Amino acid sequence: MSARSKARKRAVDILFESDLRGTDAVTTAADRIADPDRPLQPYAITLVEGVTAHRERIDELVSTYAEGWSLSRMPGVDRAIIRAAVYELMWVDDVPDAVVIDEAVELAKTLSTDESPRFVNGLLGRLAKVKPDITV
Repeated sequence: MSARSKARKRAVDILFESDLRGTDAVTTAADRIADPDRPLQPYAITLVEGVTAHRERIDELVSTYAEGWSLSRMPGVDRAIIRAAVYELMWVDDVPDAVVIDEAVELAKTLSTDESPRFVNGLLGRLAKVKPDITV
């Protein structure tokens, strides 16, 4: 597993935990940084901070393009995976869209339900197609 893949997984863990507890993800990340037994990669921090900074717009985009699903109805881990991926897709220019989508699908395969990878792939694929027309 690449360093960025590990960082994505850690970011998803933090986003999921924060969502579950109703806490601020950046604060949760700061708590994790203080734990020397579980180092937090810089890219994981970048993802958590980016999702937090753009959370309102990310959730708007997800709500618009998630056909038949509301954010509150999605499994929490899927929300975390999708939020991190949407941030990368829309605001991180040095990662190709196909890599973002593939990494998110792999996380969904590992962490979520059997239906989640297809759902994540479809949602992110729709966003990638309309990305040039979206204002962020």
